[in-house]
Amino acid sequence: MKYQFRSANLPSMSNAFVPAPARKPAASDRLTPLLRRPLEFVEWGDADWDLAIRQARRGGLLARLEAQLRRHDLLHEVPPAPRAHLDAARILAMKHRADVARELRAITAALAPLGVPVILLKGAAYAAVDLPPADGRLFGDIDVLLPRDRLAEAERLLIRAGWNGAKTDAYDQRYYRDWMHELPPLQHERRQTAIDVHHTIVPPTSRFAVDGKRLRDAAVAVVGAADLAVLAPADMVLHSAVHLFTEGEFGRGLRDLCDLDLLLRHFAARDPHFWDGLAARAVSFALERAMHYALRFAACLLETPVPDRLLAIGAPAPLAEAVMDRLFARALRPPHPSCADRLTAPALFLLYIRGHYLRMPLGLLMPHLFRKAFVARFEPSSA
Repeated sequence: MKYQFRSANLPSMSNAFVPAPARKPAASDRLTPLLRRPLEFVEWGDADWDLAIRQARRGGLLARLEAQLRRHDLLHEVPPAPRAHLDAARILAMKHRADVARELRAITAALAPLGVPVILLKGAAYAAVDLPPADGRLFGDIDVLLPRDRLAEAERLLIRAGWNGAKTDAYDQRYYRDWMHELPPLQHERRQTAIDVHHTIVPPTSRFAVDGKRLRDAAVAVVGAADLAVLAPADMVLHSAVHLFTEGEFGRGLRDLCDLDLLLRHFAARDPHFWDGLAARAVSFALERAMHYALRFAACLLETPVPDRLLAIGAPAPLAEAVMDRLFARALRPPHPSCADRLTAPALFLLYIRGHYLRMPLGLLMPHLFRKAFVARFEPSSA
């Protein structure tokens, strides 16, 4: 199937059962069951709603929750007090969509001299082509993908248009430019909006084989926006998976898993060959393990209908699977104290170390972690 994405009308500017420990959320987790099966709240009292709203707000999912209930025509069933929070979250999400539209116009204008398409990643891509995860999503920055040999020119053009480096420390500059898959973050001097300019989706120092040129060659142009493109569907899913399950930070972990759930449902419904194409693409990039965890936990926690044959691809040994189930089960809860237990902090710490280990060889990793833990905190502030 040939995909064609149309520019979003933005404001002016077989269900596989996976018997994993992660399937059952923490007893105090009100948010995940509500995202999975919105009708679950019919018997709720004020205390349940209060906790769900707090958990959703902490996880960046309050507007997504409103969108989920609206999609199922259930908002009229929500009591007035929590409904007010949901309505306010929707207004904020609409403001974010307008801001993204404005920033995309500014970014494409600034980068026009490059003469290459600006490939949007993650949230900006969802918004530009109106994919389901864009509904109710809040945006922290805008991520774009460009050829590696054009990054220096792109950086000069963006600086000329008002974006400045957000990282001034010499070590941070070397960290991004020599080891990472992106430039140091840029922030607009007046609007304070941020942009991350990537040349691929994983660091060159990592163990994965993701050639940015292959991503660009498969990218899909945005109809009605000649200067913009987005990743192909399988690549979009794999980017979300590798971001969530290899980077080691889970402050928005449940939100990112919800993004994956919505992307998988959307693409699978429109292309009968999507699942096989996704598996083949993951193998070609050595991202089978990230895909495995993405599919496993989307199926476990959100009941995403994933074919059984895909769940075995990239699976680790049974003992390792059991350990990772327990780590990810805690990391993918709402990041609220009500969902934490005595093992949550150790689990998050181990996943943080794992994320760095996947991105950097030991010769770079150990000095980097030592610096993060002990050196940087004693350096004088540049402020």
